[in-house]
Amino acid sequence: MELLRLLVLAVLALEQGVAGPTETVGNSSEGLLEFSLGKFRYFKLNKPFPEEAVLRDISSNATFLIFQIHSQYQNTTVSFSKTLLPSTSGTGTDKGLVFILRPEQSMCTWYLEAVDAEPVQSMAVPLSYSERDPVPGGCNLEFDLDIDPNIYLEYNFFEISIKFAPANLGYARGTDPPPCDVGMSQDSRWRLRYDVYQYFLPENDLTEQVLLKHLQRMVEVPQVKARAIKVVTLTANDKTSIYFSSLPVQGVIYNVIVWDPLLNTSAAYVPVHTYACSFKAMEGDCSSLGRVSTKVFFTVFALLGLFICFFGHRFWKTELFFIGFIFMGFFFYILITRLTPIKYDVRLILTAIAGSVGGIFLVATWWRFGILMLCMLCVGLVLGFLISSVIFFTLLGNVKVFRDDVVFWITFSCIAIIIPLVFMGCLRILNILTCGIIGSYSVVLAVDSYLYTSLSYITLNVLKRALNTDFHRAFTNVPFQTTGLFLLSVIKTCHNREKK
Repeated sequence: MELLRLLVLAVLALEQGVAGPTETVGNSSEGLLEFSLGKFRYFKLNKPFPEEAVLRDISSNATFLIFQIHSQYQNTTVSFSKTLLPSTSGTGTDKGLVFILRPEQSMCTWYLEAVDAEPVQSMAVPLSYSERDPVPGGCNLEFDLDIDPNIYLEYNFFEISIKFAPANLGYARGTDPPPCDVGMSQDSRWRLRYDVYQYFLPENDLTEQVLLKHLQRMVEVPQVKARAIKVVTLTANDKTSIYFSSLPVQGVIYNVIVWDPLLNTSAAYVPVHTYACSFKAMEGDCSSLGRVSTKVFFTVFALLGLFICFFGHRFWKTELFFIGFIFMGFFFYILITRLTPIKYDVRLILTAIAGSVGGIFLVATWWRFGILMLCMLCVGLVLGFLISSVIFFTLLGNVKVFRDDVVFWITFSCIAIIIPLVFMGCLRILNILTCGIIGSYSVVLAVDSYLYTSLSYITLNVLKRALNTDFHRAFTNVPFQTTGLFLLSVIKTCHNREKK
């Protein structure tokens, strides 16, 4: 019997080891949630039943804590007290509080509450930092919390903006924090640096489980540096606001690492995530990608593009119609969008009509005058536009000099014009390349209206910049994942077929 009891204990111990020390599951009905430093905990919050979160046995080496709670799209509230006040609580999907520890303090308490009536699946974790580590949001002058480690995110069709409060230098328990705005020497918070990181979730995956799993990789400094992409480094003199290109339905997590170069210490803000779409919208929510009008427009466009990809070089007038449609439709859409308040669906219909007129006009020009060089110039400019877009789709598009609109558009136009000039001595090659590349890229645009793909942003980023005067400030990073690889193989197949 004694041997049997030992075997049972050994099996139970093994199961606990397999489960892992980093994740535990809690039941909100208990009313008290016990936490351990650095250990993530899953639980459900219900609005009528606020939860009390407790952390015990805090090390004397810790001088401040950051407690953070995350959910997918339903807001939760974390507070220092049961009475919710703007200066002592935060509400959102990614929120955290900094707790400055008193001398000899070894236990902390927070209060958690759901905002919506429905239960909210949440994940929370407390992290500790020492007196040498900078304090995220320690010099906050803009937001409600005295010390605000949160990142504030907003989005629209064009861009995502994130803002955060400046950090302060670390300090020991029981001492006053260093002054924030007295002098700008290397002994003050002005020596701090801020590294902004971006992390892409798996494409076309909107599940709650995947989000919470990947958020764990963006909480602590070592994992953020190892797994995320560093976009930019800011000094204390820079504005603490960054802009990114909006990627509807693509999940993205952002975080900021504040670094003290003198002490070589760092701390992480509370990561924030977005899908640049709404889970609660009655129409056009995250689960229904693209409008019906968009799907119809680009499906018809892709069918014509596929014909051009495989047979365009043999059907000259059909190719001219396709090129004229693109030429006129693109500029017409920009014009009516910037000058009129017409709704999107109407703009798309008018663009289709204008594009058709442009295509007919180019075919009629060839039929009436037969000027080959003029028609091939239009063909070459469309190819040049796409090649120029591809160049700025790379990291070159985020180079600081191209944030100036004049520099960008002059460089973009020069690249687009060079392409037809280079191929004017070999028009057949230019025509074959244009049919294969432009025709197959139309399929990419059609697929994007049904299923997210980053390749559509090759031209969409250029369109956004033409439509929005502020888009020049946005970083245009996108993930390159499975769908993009598949579509690249389609483009290559179409191109090889056209060359034959």
